[in-house]
Amino acid sequence: MHSSTPQSQASMLATITTDLDNIAPRFELQPEQIRIIKTPTEFYETLKDKISKAQTRVYLSTLYIGRSEHELITTIRSALQRNPNLKVSFLTDSLRGTRETPNPSCASLLAPLISEFGNRVEVRMFHTPNLTGLRKKIVPKRINEGWGLQHMKLYGVDDEVIMSGANLSTDYFTNRQDRYHLFSSPELTSYFAKIHSGVCDLSFDIQPSEDPGGYTMKWPASNPASSPLDSPKSFKAAASKQLSHLLTPANSPGSQSKTSSKSSTTTVYPVMSLVPLLDSSTELPAITTILQRLSQAPFHPATWTFTAGYFNMTPSFRRLLLSTRPASGTVLTAHPFANGFYGSKGVSGMLPDAYTHLAKMFLKRVRYESLDETIALKEWKRGKVGEKDGWTYHAKGLWVTFPSSPTPNSAPTPPEKDEDPSLTVVGSSNYTKRSYELDLEANVIIATSDPGLRKRLGEEVKWLGEYAKQVDESEFEKPDRKVSVGVKLSMWLVRVLGGAL
Repeated sequence: MHSSTPQSQASMLATITTDLDNIAPRFELQPEQIRIIKTPTEFYETLKDKISKAQTRVYLSTLYIGRSEHELITTIRSALQRNPNLKVSFLTDSLRGTRETPNPSCASLLAPLISEFGNRVEVRMFHTPNLTGLRKKIVPKRINEGWGLQHMKLYGVDDEVIMSGANLSTDYFTNRQDRYHLFSSPELTSYFAKIHSGVCDLSFDIQPSEDPGGYTMKWPASNPASSPLDSPKSFKAAASKQLSHLLTPANSPGSQSKTSSKSSTTTVYPVMSLVPLLDSSTELPAITTILQRLSQAPFHPATWTFTAGYFNMTPSFRRLLLSTRPASGTVLTAHPFANGFYGSKGVSGMLPDAYTHLAKMFLKRVRYESLDETIALKEWKRGKVGEKDGWTYHAKGLWVTFPSSPTPNSAPTPPEKDEDPSLTVVGSSNYTKRSYELDLEANVIIATSDPGLRKRLGEEVKWLGEYAKQVDESEFEKPDRKVSVGVKLSMWLVRVLGGAL
């Protein structure tokens, strides 16, 4: 470990990484191989720049690509024209990617690339095995995503990959704040390429067509499983054989890794939630292990910040978070004005109020646990959705700072306020029931003793909090924050039907 890290903190970090070594693959990186991107515009410009210089591969796993993202498609087309060795693979969700058909959709946007470049371009769309038959027929398109989605955000170009929670559409490129970490690592990029490819092989294939929608969506005979719409059970059994081995620690690079030739201060663990496909997951066990450690000596009392744009952590996750009884804990979420569903038509327009209700219940629990002096809830607001200069908030993740070094015969002391995190989780997960039971999620845990990277992680927490304001229970008693019975009833109905927010 780096000599400037107090031995007790180095020991704590080593304990955490030893735990994670038993759960997920381990990738050792140098701090300079990780770049933290700040703004949506910087994310978009970085992505286009990387794609424009691509030599061998581009793989993009996302929920959807906005149906009017012609500039991004032009960037990809130009890269394919420049380099005949380049191959591009898209993986999106079929429910979201075809929702607008026969009007322009994600599928109709991508299909022409196949006409132009043939098998150098692949477009796959994953369909959850949880929404089939009668349920699929009766659930409205606007809310059918509540039964499961392809939610991973993996943006790989050659030997680099961006991990994020952002999708590929205009708001995520301009005025929707998220997190974006760029990893310059051939091994990590190739690992996620295997995950991407494995899910592609369990997805529908898109081909250009003269049909009104502009595409066809078929289940290839070459897929190693039957369609999830035909036989969800056999689909999941085959999917488990296809993917489960990729999640294990056995996928850690060997000692020949380029980055391990000099001592590494930074370790990255990919943690996945692929529960619609597998009976196991690595994200939830990893997060559970970390939070359980934080409730015990010498990790207690730590300092943490947790953020999720859509505030709906599972009851078990909430219990784990509160059981850490931190020196200081901050929960950062979107104000209704910064919620992407604010002002939406139909049932989805109720979601901001639903999250408000859940935030109120969280604060009530914090008070019940006598943690209201150490745990704060902050709401992020930058203007108002739908109005000029209005932003939305979509960031998610966790940052942990360990307690300071104990003096002889004394307990660890709380972290100083300006101490920076040694641990962070970044990726697509919202830490909800959907994340752990219904969606496909991809994340990484970064564990580092490097002062420079820790400082950059600390800066990330600070800039994400720039537009956040602390709220207490009284905020939710204001007339404009009251939640109607109809919203609460809708939340209950979604749960009864087997879905989740």
